[in-house]
Amino acid sequence: MNRILFAAVLGLGLAFPSVAQDMEKAETGFELNGHSWIDQQAFIDSGARCAAKHPDAIDMARIDAALARWVAENGDFSTREAAVVIPVYFHVITNGSAGYLSSQDVAAQMNVLNDAYAGLGVSFNLVSTDYTNNAAWFTMAYGSTAESQAKNALRKGTASALNVYTANLGGGLLGWATFPWDYTKKPKMDGVVLLFSSLPGGGAVPYDEGDTGTHEVGHWMGLYHTFQGGCTSTNDSVSDTPAERSAAYGCPTGRDSCSGKRFPGLDPITNFMDYTDDACMDRFSAGQATRASNMWGSYRNGK
Repeated sequence: MNRILFAAVLGLGLAFPSVAQDMEKAETGFELNGHSWIDQQAFIDSGARCAAKHPDAIDMARIDAALARWVAENGDFSTREAAVVIPVYFHVITNGSAGYLSSQDVAAQMNVLNDAYAGLGVSFNLVSTDYTNNAAWFTMAYGSTAESQAKNALRKGTASALNVYTANLGGGLLGWATFPWDYTKKPKMDGVVLLFSSLPGGGAVPYDEGDTGTHEVGHWMGLYHTFQGGCTSTNDSVSDTPAERSAAYGCPTGRDSCSGKRFPGLDPITNFMDYTDDACMDRFSAGQATRASNMWGSYRNGK
């Protein structure tokens, strides 16, 4: 490099540390589970953070209308005193040499879920853990034959049972989940799929504290991403999560992607249903708690 140009670039980096950090970030890229992206933004944009298939605006309106009718007919489920205890069936899929999770690993994930959902009046009870050695299932991708085969062979319980599948997901994916209204049409596909190294201490930095599980279970209970709908009045169908133009990553304190009087409030970057790093996430909103509770009452309770 020309010495004058090099000196100018070096000086720019010294004067503006963020520039130097951006240059370093561009050089190192972002890696997760053997996959590489130019940076973390590219990882987020790729859709690998969460492959849960969200409904379009028309279906969202239909689903919300159905939920409103159920609440009108049955009352707000969130006001009932009885706690919700969800039975959990854990399915650990390996290829014989990778993907194994100990009982301590599973227990750590269960603890993360119970801590995250305690404020919603929800707890999770591990019923059983089983182990399957199947190389094809181990690298399952969303919507794949391998996913269908694994779930049809392993799923246990009814609509009220949470089935968690761990594997080394294809395409660099962290996880995905089905929504409660999907159960009737495809009951065997119901559940949550997680990258095995996203469990606490698993090594999928910065998504290695178990909150991919928290996030995907949120979908399983009827919650959308906080950035669903972008800067719109409906957003994620929850009134107390500020509108968010796009998914956040890292932990961008003070981010305000839908600014102005129409969209008050900073982006909910600490919410479990955003895309921020596990260390950044720590809460659900009261509105999300109410929605999840009523979704449970409508689609899963006693079924």
